[in-house]
Amino acid sequence: MLLLAFLLTAIVGCAAAVAWGGPKDIPPLASINNPFRDVDYSQVPKAQRYTARDGTPLAWYGYAPAPAATATLARRVVLVHGSSARGQSMHVLAQALAAEGYAVAALDMRGHGESGVRGQAAYVGQMEDDVEDFLRAVPHTGPQTLMGFSAGGGFALRFAGSARQDLFDRYVLLSPFVHHNAPTSRPDSGGWASVGLPRIVGLTTLNQIGISQWNHLPVLRFALNDVARSLLTPSYSYTVAMNFRPHNDYQSDIRNARGTVCIVAGQDDELFYADRFADLFAQAGKPVPVTLVPGVNHMGLTLDAVAVQAVAQACKA
Repeated sequence: MLLLAFLLTAIVGCAAAVAWGGPKDIPPLASINNPFRDVDYSQVPKAQRYTARDGTPLAWYGYAPAPAATATLARRVVLVHGSSARGQSMHVLAQALAAEGYAVAALDMRGHGESGVRGQAAYVGQMEDDVEDFLRAVPHTGPQTLMGFSAGGGFALRFAGSARQDLFDRYVLLSPFVHHNAPTSRPDSGGWASVGLPRIVGLTTLNQIGISQWNHLPVLRFALNDVARSLLTPSYSYTVAMNFRPHNDYQSDIRNARGTVCIVAGQDDELFYADRFADLFAQAGKPVPVTLVPGVNHMGLTLDAVAVQAVAQACKA
């Protein structure tokens, strides 16, 4: 009888967490929204499409390397944007990398931009499948770097520690989100994200027993203003939130990454403690070079002229 009562209580608690434990509304974060007002998007390439294995057309933006540098560089950089964003948000950085002689492919990750339903994915792991499908659909004969920013940097770390890591020989993590419990994370990512933790816990429990039909429910909401909310992805389903980041055992992702990994972050990052990245990776068993760009905050890492040059140089190292 006691066991039955315990089980019923647990079921009711889990159901309540899933039903009412979602993310709350969050006020816009100016340091994330405002910098894009001054970006010139007139030279953004036309979106191209490739077809993922499930038949969904996914978008990407190609930047050709500067002609003067093509004789010495044959590397392609595959760029992964940050949370809520889209490939166009990497335009300034993509241009800087192309000017240094790299072929650049800025992806709209599934659930973002023009790639599928915003905030949604079919299963955890689909984003890795999508990247592999891109590499097959748009082949490149030279070496390749996977470069990700913020949540995209966390996804790049996830990929770097996976069984598919040899698809790239270099990983550049730009102010990466590692884990909400990692020592590099500020509370609520500095005010950028509202986390529906009860719902996440409830859905994780259900998934562990094979129940996934509520994985479409939102568990993250982002601090976008009204203009950005209409263009970007305001919230993430459980599936996207669990996929677009490292695994919960992020230290295993770090340890399992056999390839070359480096980190670049702004010294004044307001979402993460940038000065803790080096110790975190070293303690996990993979010391990596970390470049901190003085006077640069989170979004500045992909928009500031000095910062994007530092990123371009890190890609060469």
